[in-house]
Amino acid sequence: MNDNRSARSLFLYSTAVSDVGYVRSNNQDSAFAGERLVAICDGMGGHAGGDTASTIAIRSLAHIERDDNDSDVQRVAEMMETSVMAAHDAIVGKAKRERRLSGMGTTVASVALVGGYWVLAHIGDSRAYLLRDGHIIRVTQDHSYVQHLINTGRISEAEAKNHPQRNVVMRVLGDFDIDPHPDISIRAAKPADRWLLCSDGLCGVLENSTIEQALATISDQEECAQRLVMMALKAGSTDNVTAVVADATLALDANAFDLPHQNPVIAGAASASLEPIADIVEGPVTTAPKLREGNGSPAQRAAALSSSDSKQRSHQQDGEDGVRMAQPSSTREDRGDRQVPDTGEIPVVHKKDGSASADPNDPAVAQAIHHKHVEQRQQHRSRKRRIQIIVASFVAAILAVVSIGVFASYRWSQTQYYLGESDNRVAIYQGVPTNVFGLSLSHEVERTTIQVSSLPKSWREQLRDGISVANLQEARDHAQLIHSEASTLHDSESASASASASSSASSSTQSPSSGTASPSGGQSS
Repeated sequence: MNDNRSARSLFLYSTAVSDVGYVRSNNQDSAFAGERLVAICDGMGGHAGGDTASTIAIRSLAHIERDDNDSDVQRVAEMMETSVMAAHDAIVGKAKRERRLSGMGTTVASVALVGGYWVLAHIGDSRAYLLRDGHIIRVTQDHSYVQHLINTGRISEAEAKNHPQRNVVMRVLGDFDIDPHPDISIRAAKPADRWLLCSDGLCGVLENSTIEQALATISDQEECAQRLVMMALKAGSTDNVTAVVADATLALDANAFDLPHQNPVIAGAASASLEPIADIVEGPVTTAPKLREGNGSPAQRAAALSSSDSKQRSHQQDGEDGVRMAQPSSTREDRGDRQVPDTGEIPVVHKKDGSASADPNDPAVAQAIHHKHVEQRQQHRSRKRRIQIIVASFVAAILAVVSIGVFASYRWSQTQYYLGESDNRVAIYQGVPTNVFGLSLSHEVERTTIQVSSLPKSWREQLRDGISVANLQEARDHAQLIHSEASTLHDSESASASASASSSASSSTQSPSSGTASPSGGQSS
């Protein structure tokens, strides 16, 4: 596929424009527009998640801007797929470590010019359009639910525009249980080819004919991108809107001094971290120009009022045209203003020869990623051990408190006594008449000769529940009292029984019978 002549004759020039829109509070889109690579990533997953995911994806792809000099098309195609998968792994890893980012993800649509060919990597519902000979070709197919319905003939393209589930993606990079592999395609490049890469905030509201007319009639790249973004906003887009416009320019010598070489343009969320990207591409990068038209409209004034203070401060720090430039670390070090940037999940490795790399295929970067993962696993295990120690200490403290409480309760119970029943005898127990987890808190110390069955019912019931006393002597005294009262009661019952028997005998001697004397004293005849 290599064609050195084509590689020398085609030169890519690109720009990007991204706007937060009228509804969203932050921009979750990120874009890269360079001389060899253009890319658009539409993040998702909430205020903190979407911009993080799209920024990670741009950082993972940015090294292709400087790493395709050998014009090996197949190698770059493999590199793009590897970089997209590395972004996926980085997003998943970051979401697992930071729960607030759970569920974040991003789409990717990227195009590289290599040796006279276009190499395209795509996943999600961001789109790539190619304008060739005055007509646009939609090169990508959305990985979305409505596209599936269209492909299966259930709905038409027109119905898809207003379908309630038009924003549901079926394949995307990120913290989801879906296939993260991108679609990779290669096609021959031609002079005057023009690319539009855009988020669904643009292609979701503009008709293909409108997009085609703008790309075909507005020759200035920045003006074309500005116009497309503004038309999408005026058409009612409720999402972030991002457009990347890139032209293939014919040049006899791509390294000639008078060619319009450009610095890569970074748009959207990724523009908040220019320094790491400058280190990756080993050259200066700039932020994209801000949307110019309609700045005084009521809708944009409302959007500006609803934006965060941090966003307003970042605008104030930019130049009057809103463009900011960042130099690579080598230049910043020479000027004495080098800072250690947050390079995200793809580390920037500074080599001994002074160059920097963030290519996951680079052995030095792969080793750095490995060391970083090892360090993260060690930190995770250390945190896990600390948590286990804290939990074990907490449980031990609770068990100690419970044990002390149980022991104190048991010691107190052994100072108590009560009268109860044992084998039909009144017995004295030390402790309290209860069980704790099957453990009896009392034991028998003495047994009397008093038969429980000989006692009144009320006493038997009290003995069954336990008659509490203060000490052993009081228990003995109370047992003696029961014995005395039981004996008195027994004697009383015996006396009553004897009296009843005597009364019955006396009555039988006084009753009349045969052979008794008559009142006159004579014998009966």
